[in-house]
Amino acid sequence: MATVAVEPALINWAVERSGINFEKIIEDFPQVYHWGKEEVRPTIRQLEKFANKTRTPLGYLFLLQPPDESLPIPNFRTLRNEAINRPSPDLIETIQQMQLRQDWMRDFLIEEGENKLGFVNSVNINTDVKYVVKKIREMLNLNEDWALQYSYWKEALSGLYKAVDHSGILIMKNGVVGNNTHRKLKIDEFRGFVLIDEYAPLIFVNGSDYETAQMFTIAHELAHVFIGKGAIFNLQELQPYDNEEEKFCNSVAAEFLVPESKLQELWGEYMTSQNPFKIIAGKFKVSQIVIARRALDLKFIDLNRFLYFYNQYKDEQEEAIKKKKEKEESGGNFYNTQNTRIGRRFASAVIVATKEGRLSYKDAFNLTGLRGKTFNEYSNRLGIK
Repeated sequence: MATVAVEPALINWAVERSGINFEKIIEDFPQVYHWGKEEVRPTIRQLEKFANKTRTPLGYLFLLQPPDESLPIPNFRTLRNEAINRPSPDLIETIQQMQLRQDWMRDFLIEEGENKLGFVNSVNINTDVKYVVKKIREMLNLNEDWALQYSYWKEALSGLYKAVDHSGILIMKNGVVGNNTHRKLKIDEFRGFVLIDEYAPLIFVNGSDYETAQMFTIAHELAHVFIGKGAIFNLQELQPYDNEEEKFCNSVAAEFLVPESKLQELWGEYMTSQNPFKIIAGKFKVSQIVIARRALDLKFIDLNRFLYFYNQYKDEQEEAIKKKKEKEESGGNFYNTQNTRIGRRFASAVIVATKEGRLSYKDAFNLTGLRGKTFNEYSNRLGIK
């Protein structure tokens, strides 16, 4: 069988890029070590399987040297206080998919005669935080007590998603790459990112994260939209990347979710409770760690108390994520999931354009990740005939 020549550097790059343990690669491809030393050449079929295993575009393996896969937006991700330099294939593909959707939506909106969104890039990091929060609430048509009006945090999160979607910002949440349940997005790598555009800014939330943490991610990315700066976000140990934009967006998110004046009122009432963070978090529909960090920033507690609580909370967080994964694996309503995975507003625009003959079904399938009967059924559920 015919074999092909592949530069050793590309074999080694593909393995390292994949993030898969080398021993696991060896189990499926016993010859890969020899490929990397040019002692043996792979067949085309073997190379196709290798590319699929390592999530590498096949064409890359025929290059003379590894490509530079730089991210299109600033990378403010850290792990154990160190910057993460190499993005995973899962993150790269997710960003590329979101860019494709954003580009199409921008063209669609311009064709429809829509105006630019005035709030994009309307402030800077020197603008007063409380003023920015006020403008965000006005844009979303939410008052200061919006979260307190919900009886449960899932309702508050759903309400926030809808408010963002209605504002003109595309917002999408997914815990996997596309609809591939075997490719989970890792929160250690990123919790969300934002792509800036004056017509169709896009916020992506990592759905693998627990829901109360998603509230902070959305609020953080909303701040990025207002300063007009795209970025990838993960917030390890509640410490932002050492960057003024990230610190500003964190401050805006904290004030948006937990207004200082409201926290002062509740802290005075519950500060002597056994777990004031849990009680107050339930009021604001955010994670307890957000309340603890806010209390530290406002000097309601000292650093020692915060760290003691944080170390206890980490174990609870890991258990919550584990249970969330088990629940996801047990199944769910596929079509309801698409409302946040694709976004109702974006999906509706694609479906309308397809029904009107302005967009081919093939392109619609690529944009939404839905195919054939599934695409048509989702259209029906959205009430678009």
